[in-house]
Amino acid sequence: MRLIFLGAPGTGKGTQGKILAQAKGWPHISTGDILRAAVAQKTALGLQAQSYMDSGQLVPDSLMNDLVGERLTQADCANGFILDGFPRTINQAEALDDFLKRHHQSIDKVVAFEVESEILIRRLTSRRLCRKCGKDYNLISNPPPADGKCSVCGGEIYQRDDDNEATVRNRLEVYHAQTAPLMNYYREQRKLVSINANQDIAAVQASILEGLASE
Repeated sequence: MRLIFLGAPGTGKGTQGKILAQAKGWPHISTGDILRAAVAQKTALGLQAQSYMDSGQLVPDSLMNDLVGERLTQADCANGFILDGFPRTINQAEALDDFLKRHHQSIDKVVAFEVESEILIRRLTSRRLCRKCGKDYNLISNPPPADGKCSVCGGEIYQRDDDNEATVRNRLEVYHAQTAPLMNYYREQRKLVSINANQDIAAVQASILEGLASE
């Protein structure tokens, strides 16, 4: 299956994407992964993207669309894939549909991860990371050791600058403004599956599989 996972920061779509990808043998693809790989491999598109990022600019839609298209033509995507966090806009969605159509393919389902904003704010402002190895913790669901040292590598546990409440609220407002039209776009195509992502990991997995099995 060719899937898109849509969800605001903190909804758990990345975690669920990795679990399903491993179970099904499909690649789990995020725009961050695509950008990092293209830059590291110094592809023509990667070098273009790096020039924008080095100057502090956003990578434009047209280039991001080309990068995603380049990734989806790789052999591991032949039997399916999970796109995590792309598309973000109607323009990107239309470009993706056009690209897949040219390759005689289409998106099968779009899974929308639904969690109330206040719950997401609580989740995201409670998030902590290891500065050394990147292991993530959460003050609510997975608290770090009391000494403030990572249980894996002993590194310092810290809170990201953009995980403060004001920044989180702004990120969620931007996300919802961008994504509401996108939800309607896929709803009209009868591809949208909305799930309650405010459950434990196993329950969310079950909801995803149930949604994918539905007509």
